[in-house]
Amino acid sequence: MDVSELIRKEGLRRGLSYKTIKTYRQCVRKFFNWRRKGPHEIKKADIKSYLDLMIEKGACGSTINVNLNALKFFYGSVLNRRLMINIRYSKTPKALPMVLTKEEVAMLINSISNPKHKLMAKLMYSAGLRVSELVNLKPENIDIKNGYGWVRHGKGNKDRMFILAESLKEELASFISKERVSPDSYIFRGFNGHLTTASVRSIIKNAVKNAKISKHAHPHTLRHSFSTHLIENGSSVSEVQSLLGHSSVETTMIYLHIASPKMVGTKSPIDSLLIN
Repeated sequence: MDVSELIRKEGLRRGLSYKTIKTYRQCVRKFFNWRRKGPHEIKKADIKSYLDLMIEKGACGSTINVNLNALKFFYGSVLNRRLMINIRYSKTPKALPMVLTKEEVAMLINSISNPKHKLMAKLMYSAGLRVSELVNLKPENIDIKNGYGWVRHGKGNKDRMFILAESLKEELASFISKERVSPDSYIFRGFNGHLTTASVRSIIKNAVKNAKISKHAHPHTLRHSFSTHLIENGSSVSEVQSLLGHSSVETTMIYLHIASPKMVGTKSPIDSLLIN
């Protein structure tokens, strides 16, 4: 029995993301490398012993739960066998994300001289885009006139809407026209398709250095800052949750030192910054 291949096929059939499928395959493979039994010989006690061993070795609650979910998926969805594993391990409390002030965001963006790179940084901050979402943007997914766009097959293979800042409409339309980007092509192109996520990280890393910002900021810091500044501007947690695409409101609650706007028609925080 090729366990990894069975997980891959069932994961694709159920619409799981590539990342989730890869994680589940790795977790299940490690389990069977530890417990040298066939899949149909495994008992609930075997799984509990494995998870208890992970705890002894210092694994955090989140890691243990991922492994548990992988085994539940394999037995419940792939083999259609219910082991009734109703164990749940506490997650390790997460540290609050590091965010930039509005002034620091403006300094970072203003330190970028390349127009294309500057537009990318503006979009990440103004819409709360993940790096992977930015590089996969296509004109067909954006309604510039009405000020919104769609992330297609984002984290968890989910679609979600994002806001397009009023101050970026003309700039983005001009860039797409100047670069002759077709509706179904990537807006930010690299040598072999879209720009790589590593390239974006390098751009932001250099911008942080040039802006002389002492914080260890990276592309995702712009997403954290977007969330925080929205809440500071009066947005509700549920609205921010929708804009970020969080499946659980608990994830969004970490930005509660912030506030809320209305989804479509909401002003992006970038519109109030002094950016060249």
